[in-house]
Amino acid sequence: MQKGQTVSAKSLFQAESVREVKERLRRLSPDSSRQWGAMSAAQMLAHCSAGLEMAAGEIRPARALIGRIIGPAVKRVALRDEEPMRRNSPTSRELVMTGEKDFEAERGRLTGLIDRFAAAGPSGCTDHPHAFFGPLKPDEWSILMYKHLDHHLRQFGV
Repeated sequence: MQKGQTVSAKSLFQAESVREVKERLRRLSPDSSRQWGAMSAAQMLAHCSAGLEMAAGEIRPARALIGRIIGPAVKRVALRDEEPMRRNSPTSRELVMTGEKDFEAERGRLTGLIDRFAAAGPSGCTDHPHAFFGPLKPDEWSILMYKHLDHHLRQFGV
C-alpha cells in the first residue's frame, strides 16, 4: 500500500455495499429508536441525502477552521479502515435538519441519491473540499459516504 492510500472494504462504488445499505434502509421505520443524537429517523434520512448532495457538489459548505487545522490528520484515521464513525460526530450546519420530514419521501429520496452516486462513479464526485477533511479523492468520498450512512443506520439500530 502506498503512503496516504485509504483502505476500506466498503464504499458506495461497490455494488454489494450499495445493496447492503439499501436493505438496511428498508428495515428502518419511522418509529425506529435512536441510540444517540437528537434527529428523528426522517430527519436522519434527509441529513444523509444532504451528505450525498455534498459529495456530488450540490451543497458546498465552507471549510471549518478546525478542519483546516486538524482535518487532514483526522481524515487519514477516519478513512483508513472499517472502523465506524464515532457517535455524536460534528456536522456542517448545511446538513443539520430541523422540522418535520416525511419518512417515506425522505427514504425514497435517499435511495435515489445512493443509486445516482453509485452509478455516476468517480466522475460524479465534487472537487469542492469537504468542510472538515478538505480535498477528497473520489474513492475517499465513496468510503466516507458509506461510513456516514452506516453511522446513521447504526444510530437507529439497523
